Amino acid sequence: MHQLMTVLILAFFALFCLPSPSSALPAVTDKDVESNEALLALYKQWLALHKPHEKGNLGSIGGSWLRKFPVFKENTLYIHAGNKRGNVSYRLGQNKFADLSNEEFRAIYTQSHKGFLRQGSGDRKLHSFVYEKVTEPLPKSVDWREKGAVTHVKNQGLCGSCWAFSTIAAVEGINRIKTGDLIPLSEQELVDCDARNGGCNGGFMDEAFQFIVENGGISSEAEYPYTGTDNQCDPAKKEMQMVVIDGYEDVPENNEEALIKAVAHQPVSVAIDAGSMDFMFYEEGPFSGSCETFLNHGVSVVGYGETNDRAQYWIVKNSWGTDWGEEGYIRMKRSKLDPKEGLCGINMYASYPLKTSPNSTLSILYQQPLGRKSGQFHSS
Repeated sequence: MHQLMTVLILAFFALFCLPSPSSALPAVTDKDVESNEALLALYKQWLALHKPHEKGNLGSIGGSWLRKFPVFKENTLYIHAGNKRGNVSYRLGQNKFADLSNEEFRAIYTQSHKGFLRQGSGDRKLHSFVYEKVTEPLPKSVDWREKGAVTHVKNQGLCGSCWAFSTIAAVEGINRIKTGDLIPLSEQELVDCDARNGGCNGGFMDEAFQFIVENGGISSEAEYPYTGTDNQCDPAKKEMQMVVIDGYEDVPENNEEALIKAVAHQPVSVAIDAGSMDFMFYEEGPFSGSCETFLNHGVSVVGYGETNDRAQYWIVKNSWGTDWGEEGYIRMKRSKLDPKEGLCGINMYASYPLKTSPNSTLSILYQQPLGRKSGQFHSS
């Protein structure tokens, strides 16, 4: 063991002459995984890109870099093997999670260890579904980003607030559709002030919609910015309601056609199982990887489409920043072969806000940065 440790340290010191990458790492090759030395070289590049502050510990025996190398190695081998599979429509990449075990990832970035997202129909009673009687043909594809109804991709950080980001994305979308204004809204207000939910310890999108209704609206992101921590509710900021909604509805469970109808009309909040290794390291392409239906992560469906070979998919906005997936998004495959719950349980727990009331006068004064009118904002 001591001899192996010495070899690893010497090999790592030899890598200091290598240039540090300035952009995302290229795909893992056979040469990258042929030896510990090659894997260490790759690890050094990854650290320089994702954790430049770790450089001071690179030579220290027992430093964090050395403790995490076995995890990085295991993940890299998994990513490499996954990308060599035939008949797979998506690719995996060495993203910012590459030095986390799957257990660590799930504990930090999903709610699987908290059990906050409900798992069945017993907790939800469908009272109405406004799109149930839609009869006109639905478009073959919808992308609410192209319609200016989706704000920038955000990052929840180390706070288990995915439920708040899912809720806010849906409210931002319906507000743009109804008023023409795209206003980034405050997830932090939900984290701090929504007593029904658990802040950074998880929550429910339905409960968050109800909070916004009862609070008389939700503040803007600019007025109540995100900190990624549980704080005391700020009553002054809480009272600066920028956008109003009038209620919410649940999409009928395990009903893909109902979800399509809803997404055709507005962005929709959904819960999924995001805890698999394939989801963790997703980089690009229509995702069809392994996952269960233990709902542990809130996201928003902002459209649907199909590839040139007619593979259908959902367009899903995540809250892990733009350095995950397709600049913060994942395309999740739809298939008639999927069980009624949908891939990763996407059909199980969907809801959306309702809006008919006008906003407060604060929204009239709202301007995007650099003098752009909010209705002209376009998110790529």
